[in-house]
Amino acid sequence: MREIHITANDAGRRLDRFLRKYLPGASLSEIYKIIRKDAKVDSRRRNESYILNEGEVLTLYMSDEAFDKFSRGRGGFGAGSGKSSAKARRTFRIVYEDDELLIVSKPYGLLTHGDSHEKKDHLANQVKDYLIASGSYDPRSEKVFVPAPVNRLDRNTTGIVLFGKTAASMRELAGMIRDDEIRKFYLTIACGEIRHVMDLGGSLVKDESSNKVKILDEGGKDIETIVRPLKVLSFGNGLKATLCEVELVTGRSHQIRAHLACTGHPLIGDSKYAVRGAASVNRYMREHFGLTTQLLHACRIEFPETAAESEVLGYLAGKSFEAELPARFNEILSGLGGK
Repeated sequence: MREIHITANDAGRRLDRFLRKYLPGASLSEIYKIIRKDAKVDSRRRNESYILNEGEVLTLYMSDEAFDKFSRGRGGFGAGSGKSSAKARRTFRIVYEDDELLIVSKPYGLLTHGDSHEKKDHLANQVKDYLIASGSYDPRSEKVFVPAPVNRLDRNTTGIVLFGKTAASMRELAGMIRDDEIRKFYLTIACGEIRHVMDLGGSLVKDESSNKVKILDEGGKDIETIVRPLKVLSFGNGLKATLCEVELVTGRSHQIRAHLACTGHPLIGDSKYAVRGAASVNRYMREHFGLTTQLLHACRIEFPETAAESEVLGYLAGKSFEAELPARFNEILSGLGGK
């Protein structure tokens, strides 16, 4: 028999979802069987959708052998483990931190989450190592909670990523991101000359075969991107590009890159979404700066006044946070006469 005392970081989760994390070695059908026959909350049977509350005791009536079998996978660097086998070298910068929230600036080339090729050295692991070292997170005392990013940037996009340091703050941040409540601003340099603000709409559809997205009039996810030109840059033999601030009103994968490409102004260096006319600019960027990927920086976020209604993060209402331009972006901007 195992008694699990539900803490603030465990509360608010469905019983089945809690057990999926707590017993990662169990299949979904085995989880449902455990709930029906081997689990009680405060001595009462509960269904899979029951929401756990702080202070309750979840009792699992199972043998040590069964528990060990279903707990397989809880080792390593997750909740309930001591520490990671190898710490990832910290490369991110801290933009802001308090007891509930950590805002970091992700560098170029670093994955936000791990993938099949890189399972250790990614931003999520670097942040977990940092929080363990600073005493903000103790994986040995947690059942299922692990601090994690609530937004994602592509490997070659730099800038702001948000982490909740508690389960409650993660839920509120994730809700704000899901509902597009947090205003998100990027800096980029687009091919060609842009003189006027563009408020771009449309519908986004992903093409799985090419790992690209397409902008259509309808049929996909509604999107909106606002492009504000800051300075037209002239360089080379009559080439032009424009430094822009881009507001991502809706947050979809590759949205900025695809939307600007649709207007005939793809991001400099972005071969995936390059359109006719961008070849000369991209050749110049490659030869003079070695740039072969998009130049895109998540520079600022703004929390809405409505955040005041949030139970945990209400103090963030109306606040904004900025991440400095990376040295690489500054170097290219200066080289193009932008500074």
